[in-house]
Amino acid sequence: MDLMTPYRTSILTSPPFAFQTISKLNPTPKFRDNPSTKPGPDSQSVSSITLEQTKQIHARLIRTQFGGHCCNVIDDPFLPRQTPEAQFNSLVTSYTRNNRPQESLKIYSHLRLADAFVDNFTAPSILKACGQLSKVREGEEVHGFVLKMGFGLDVFVQNSLIQMYTECENVDFAERVFNKMTQRDVVSWSAMMGSYRRNRCFGEALDLIKEMGALDVTLDRTVVLNMINLFADMGELEMGRVVHGYVLKYIDFEMENVNVCTALIDMYGKGGSTVPARQIFDRMVHKNVVTWTAMVAGYIHCGELDQGLELVHRMLEENVSPNEITILSWVIECGFAGALELGKLLHGYALKNRFEVSPSLATALLDMYGKCGEVRIARAIFDGMGKRDVAAWTAMISGYAHSNCLLEAFKLFIHLLSSNIEPNSLTMVNLLVLCGEAGALHLGKWVHGIMEKLGIELDVVLATALVDMYAKCGEIDEAYQIFVGTRHRDTSMLNALMGSLAMHGRGKQALELFHEMRKQKIRPNEITFVGVLHACSHAGLVEEGRLIFHQMVKHYRVDPTVQHYGCMVDLLGRAGRLNEAHEMIKSMPIKPNVVVWGALLASCRLHKNLKLAKLAARELLELQPRHCGYNVLLSNIYAAESRWHEVREIRNVMKETGMRKSPGFSSIEVNGVLHEFISSDRTHPQSEQIEEKLEEMQKKLIEAGYVANTSAVLLNIDEEEKETALSLHSEKLAMAFGLISTAANTPIRIMKNLRVCDDCHSATKLLSKIYGRLIIVRDRNRFHQFSEGSCSCKDYW
Repeated sequence: MDLMTPYRTSILTSPPFAFQTISKLNPTPKFRDNPSTKPGPDSQSVSSITLEQTKQIHARLIRTQFGGHCCNVIDDPFLPRQTPEAQFNSLVTSYTRNNRPQESLKIYSHLRLADAFVDNFTAPSILKACGQLSKVREGEEVHGFVLKMGFGLDVFVQNSLIQMYTECENVDFAERVFNKMTQRDVVSWSAMMGSYRRNRCFGEALDLIKEMGALDVTLDRTVVLNMINLFADMGELEMGRVVHGYVLKYIDFEMENVNVCTALIDMYGKGGSTVPARQIFDRMVHKNVVTWTAMVAGYIHCGELDQGLELVHRMLEENVSPNEITILSWVIECGFAGALELGKLLHGYALKNRFEVSPSLATALLDMYGKCGEVRIARAIFDGMGKRDVAAWTAMISGYAHSNCLLEAFKLFIHLLSSNIEPNSLTMVNLLVLCGEAGALHLGKWVHGIMEKLGIELDVVLATALVDMYAKCGEIDEAYQIFVGTRHRDTSMLNALMGSLAMHGRGKQALELFHEMRKQKIRPNEITFVGVLHACSHAGLVEEGRLIFHQMVKHYRVDPTVQHYGCMVDLLGRAGRLNEAHEMIKSMPIKPNVVVWGALLASCRLHKNLKLAKLAARELLELQPRHCGYNVLLSNIYAAESRWHEVREIRNVMKETGMRKSPGFSSIEVNGVLHEFISSDRTHPQSEQIEEKLEEMQKKLIEAGYVANTSAVLLNIDEEEKETALSLHSEKLAMAFGLISTAANTPIRIMKNLRVCDDCHSATKLLSKIYGRLIIVRDRNRFHQFSEGSCSCKDYW
């Protein structure tokens, strides 16, 4: 059965593909643990290394109190025949086991200089040290040495190579090693799955699971843990439930495998399903602090803060003390959930217990405050950190990005570069997101150039951010080329491109991409269908959208959410099928929310259906009586019909209740600097030149036959005043500035936070022809490319 075959999880009924695959994996009544090491014979002496040299290193070990697994390899009476090379090999292994990778590599370097023999039992320790330090070049050198010495086909060595390349974030090389293996054990499969998971190569990971089923690979605890964590990262709760069924069937659930149960709790929590997570938690006889941490984190992740706090109190009553990792995990979840007050409580607990000395916890705290909009507190923590690593710098940049503080973010980034700290991929992701939201194309290109200069690998997350940035800055073709050039793609990347194509009105291209997903074995999720339906709506592809909506349930078994119904109402409404849209709302199996009624109201404004508009507005105002936008939209509809009495009534209600319309503004980037304008703005340093250009634009428009659409003005004033008001809309001010500040024949790119009004849309079409310029405008709904008197939206927005 094909990997992409849709399914519903029910381990009691006809098993879906995922269960069939897992059930093929050779089941065992209890999990087997795989040995992480294996003994080897003494190596033969092939060099001139003296015993005295070996003793010197051993003395150093004693001085540094190096213990643990390290035995007295020099004078132990049970090892009288051990050669100097064997002693060195033992030291390498001991250093690696005791988390001293630098020392391991130093000894290995001495061994290589002395042309000493390194056996296939020591090579894995050296490779592990390379992975711990993320030294891929050194790892590649060891790889070459391994091949030269003739034990490149040793399974233990090959498994270590996969793990080393994984730690160095080089999934391609890990995959090459795996594919060339003539024999594989369960560690091989687990290591490769972990590599795919770490690099978010989810399609490849699912293919690997399918292959394991076909080959009857025996599962052990590590493989199952990797599978659970994989499905947690993918958000594939249904597949995770299948693994849960396997666990229930083949292992002693209550007496063993605390780690497996904890992983299941974590998976359900991340998947937004705390009930089964709590059931597992309550059934566990033995719990450790990680188990408690996962359960509380799940509650925080799902916004169930009261239950989370209750469990924290119970945890303390049972004398289970939260450790630094516990607080760290909870603080991170508070950041994602926006749970500022709980985050502050945890911060207080950390201060009381002196956890704040940890750089990782300080970084998590500043990240949490940044995500919750408390940038000043985040900056105070950042400034108070003694030693800041790249994670701290990235978290602070992320905080600025969440608050749209573009200038502060880039100032800090430049400071980072001047501090000789190399940014990582996550740093660049945050900067690219910020550039995309602001429409700062030149800055985004500069960030892209920095990435290439520093040699930062383009993983799937960073590639997705690049696609999103270029698309939001109007460069959809560049975004598509980056997508095409990325080898490993996941659902998130496809969803980003799908949504971008929708905003650019490329519905047919979005549909082609949707159908391509199945060929690439990437399973569409709820967000995918929102994107493709949105694309159909903006492109006027009504029948195609209907078909996708029905296939979503029938073929992909994705239950429609209120967002999907909102897309369908928007699709029908934009096409003028308002009655059909209304009938769909009435037949919905779930209660329509503001998304659905808002889509109908917007369509009523477009097609001037006052009767249905009033009905939709009533529903919206019952759901959100203090929402300014819906009142303004209804006011727009009345104004277009010159029903000024109703307009005044709505405005009076808004005034009495303190509602204020979000101010419209437009921005344009020139030479890497963002310039923002509001309607009738005269604060810009070049306002005189802008006003002169506006007068010229208005004169040329009239000569070209332009007639102002005064219905866009929501004031009962004379027509001349309305025309003046229209000429000072923020996008026209930005356009005038663009004409005087950019070279001829170059595109003018404008970003607007609200929908472009009908008058500005008509005027911009003419201006693109008059001045011979490509004018790209991104409004709240979509992109408009004005060229030679026409718009890419075909007046359908």
